[in-house]
Amino acid sequence: MVASRIRDDIAAMRARDPAARSSLEVVLCYPGLHAVWLHRIHHWLWNHRLRLLARVLAHGVRAATGVEIHPGARLGWRVTIDHGMGVVIGETAEVGNDVHLYSGVVLGGVSRKRGKRHPTIEDGVVIGAGAVLLGPIRVGEGARIGAGVVVRTDIPPHTTVVAPSPTIAVNSRTANGR
Repeated sequence: MVASRIRDDIAAMRARDPAARSSLEVVLCYPGLHAVWLHRIHHWLWNHRLRLLARVLAHGVRAATGVEIHPGARLGWRVTIDHGMGVVIGETAEVGNDVHLYSGVVLGGVSRKRGKRHPTIEDGVVIGAGAVLLGPIRVGEGARIGAGVVVRTDIPPHTTVVAPSPTIAVNSRTANGR
């Protein structure tokens, strides 16, 4: 069963990243995948009340991979993190199956109270680089969140959310070289 899940994760990464040239390359060179695999161990420890050990080990994985996944977070199957540096997944976050995250994604909280305070991401969601999702919101199945978007409200299934295009002001003196 474990070997089959690992094969599924490798296949998912290869399908989602055109730069992945081989399964061996994915196994050896994809820290986002390493972080997800090790999270499964940390999550087991967390659920078996070995919480300090889970947190210490997760801290080591963060240092090694640049991906911070709280041991209490729940991850589905075939979750992939591409260029994972700076990804943060909070304690009460729930991530569904076949979710793809890019670098700098934050699934964070906005409350200091105990209880659900991080996002729930349903199956098949893609979240672009630098997107920040805050609070106990729900992102519906198959949604696409663009790079750099800050999300504080629920997103319906099969919706695409993008940040507005910035307006670039050009100083006419500088543009004309005067």
